[in-house]
Amino acid sequence: MDVMPLLLLVAGSAAVAGAGRRVPVPVPLLLVAVGLAVSYVPGVPDYTLDPHVVLPLLLPPLLYTAASDSSYLDLRAQTRPVALLSVGYVLFATFVVGCAAYLVVPGLPLTAALVLGAVVAPPDAVAATAVARRVGLPSRITTILQGESLVNDATAITAFKVALAAAVGEGATWAGGIGEFLIAAVGGVGVGLVLMVPLHWLRTHLREALLQNTLSLLIPFVAYAVAEQVHASGVLAVVVVALHLGHRAWEVDFATRLQEEAVWKMVAFVLESAVFALIGLQLPVVLKGLGEYQGLDAAWYAVAVFLVVAVARFVWVYPATFLPRLSARVRAREGPLSWKGPFVIGWAGMRGVVSLAIAFSIPLTVHGGEPFPERNLILFLTFTTVIGTLVVQGVTLPPLIRLLKFPARDVQAETLAEANAQAQASRVAEQRLDDLLADERNALPGPLADRLRTVMERRRNAVWERLGQVNSVTGETVDDTYRRLSREMIGAEREVFVRLRDGRYIDDEMLRTLLRRLDLEEAAAYRETT
Repeated sequence: MDVMPLLLLVAGSAAVAGAGRRVPVPVPLLLVAVGLAVSYVPGVPDYTLDPHVVLPLLLPPLLYTAASDSSYLDLRAQTRPVALLSVGYVLFATFVVGCAAYLVVPGLPLTAALVLGAVVAPPDAVAATAVARRVGLPSRITTILQGESLVNDATAITAFKVALAAAVGEGATWAGGIGEFLIAAVGGVGVGLVLMVPLHWLRTHLREALLQNTLSLLIPFVAYAVAEQVHASGVLAVVVVALHLGHRAWEVDFATRLQEEAVWKMVAFVLESAVFALIGLQLPVVLKGLGEYQGLDAAWYAVAVFLVVAVARFVWVYPATFLPRLSARVRAREGPLSWKGPFVIGWAGMRGVVSLAIAFSIPLTVHGGEPFPERNLILFLTFTTVIGTLVVQGVTLPPLIRLLKFPARDVQAETLAEANAQAQASRVAEQRLDDLLADERNALPGPLADRLRTVMERRRNAVWERLGQVNSVTGETVDDTYRRLSREMIGAEREVFVRLRDGRYIDDEMLRTLLRRLDLEEAAAYRETT
């Protein structure tokens, strides 16, 4: 097996993503553009998306990290809009896009057109999360977009299976399709509910952070594989498990949390970068099989499908947002709502690698050995729709949000809430310390007891100091000054330790121990002021 193409993909996409953080162009779009350009460089291998790799190996960890970083409580509060988008909109888009493609493309069977509709129906979890992070959307909109993108893949994959069965001649019916959808959805949630408790118990009872993080890396693959094995939705199983574990992450050892955060940040960065680069690299593969559909005809079909995809989302989003608000109870619970939020949600429907992976899983032949009708055209239209949404909507979304002038985050109020929470926690911790020190079994020398109180006091005061104190000479906040001085002191100690190692006064093992202690001190200083 030649691993060089894989290494080139990972290294190249990571380098482009790293460089993209320093330019105003959205990183996903930059990765796609570079992938498109590199795909025609002589000697670059064909990177064909294999659905047997993307769906079971790339999708679970991406879903897991997105879901575990989401708020279970916020998602529960937005259940109605998330359900209407992740289920209702996907089925609506499947039907509308399928009918439009059937009418626009001569000779395209309705069943094959519905396959295309299911393929391009779901907005992508990776794209939605990346854009939400970049543009700083209001929390409610971000929650809705993230919740939609976590669940809609399950709806789209099930709709695709039903449409595909009809297209290849397996006699799928509406009743059978609804039954399959319910089995997949209920089964996926059920598998997640069954797995989440023992997995959480195992995480909290493993004593080593290394073992706990190894388990963390395996969890999304295990949940996905178990659900798929019983013909349930692996997507929903991963999301349910991730939401539960993320909600109860506080019960895990601190070392595990620190290590797990770093590990999953790295995994998400590498996979997201590779996924967007892979999208661009598909162009030669898609164009090779286009055959008779060349030139203006293919371009017209691509533009038509893209426009239907973009318009259909608005057609669904506004009624789904405002019709439920005819109920006084809903209006009272959710408060006032302007047209701006639904407009952003409607425009934020970027498609991604999941659509391409599903499209590549379309079989070459139907029953009887006949070629699948217009398979290569479906691949092409999927590719152009993905690229179109990433380019048009991905580029215009940040300026659109700035133009709409959403209320900025109230940093002062957030810091005040944090300070109040820290003050309450500090009072309880101080009382706990007094109770412990009153027991003669917990006797500590005076300086050590004072140190515990000092550290707690510093933690409590640091948040209050963030409420606006600025150094009049340097222009730094108190946090910045504290962090800078702490790093200078720790850096001086670090240089002494290295010099002692070089002089053979201490060995490398002791150096690593001392440096790790300093690293933890530096991390603590940084985290106390962020």
